[in-house]
Amino acid sequence: MLVDRYGRYLFRVAFRMTGNEQDAEDVVQESFLRAFRNLGSYDGRAAFSSWLFRIAHNYSLDLLRVRKARPAASLSDQEDGARPLAEAVADGRPNPERLASSGQLQLRLREALAGLTEQERTAFTLRHYEELPIAEICQVLETSENAVKHAIFRAVRKVRKAMAEAEGEWAWKA
Repeated sequence: MLVDRYGRYLFRVAFRMTGNEQDAEDVVQESFLRAFRNLGSYDGRAAFSSWLFRIAHNYSLDLLRVRKARPAASLSDQEDGARPLAEAVADGRPNPERLASSGQLQLRLREALAGLTEQERTAFTLRHYEELPIAEICQVLETSENAVKHAIFRAVRKVRKAMAEAEGEWAWKA
C-alpha cells in the first residue's frame, strides 16, 4: 500500500535529484527498504511522506556523492530502444520538431538543476514540481523557513538565468 501511495512521488523527486532514471529507481527501492527497517524510529512529529522523502533525499545525496555526480545521459541516449523521456511525457504525438525542442529544453533544465546546490535543488524540486508547502519543505530539509525561502529564491534565479542563456543559444542557431 505504501509503495502504491508514495512510489511515483519518490521516483519523481529522486529523478530530479539524480538526473538519472536507473539511479532514481535505486533510490526508491532503497528508500522503501530503509523505511521498513527503521519504521520503529518514525515518531509521528512530521508527516509520514516528509519522513519517507527525507530518507530518499539522504540516499540520493549519498548516491550522488559516491558516484561523484556522473554526467546525466542525454534524452536521446536511451538504451534498449526505450522511448525518449520527452516523448513519453508529452501527450499525443507531437511532431519531430516539437520533440527535439522539448528534449533540448528538458536537457537544459536538467543541466540547470545539476548546477544548483543540494539544498537549492531539493527546495526547488519540492516547491515547484511537487508543490509542497514551505512548512513541509522545512521539515524535510530540517532547516528554517527563511533558509528554505532563500534556497528557493536562489534556485529560481539560477534556473531562469540558465534558461535565458539557452534561449539565446537557440535563437542564435535558428
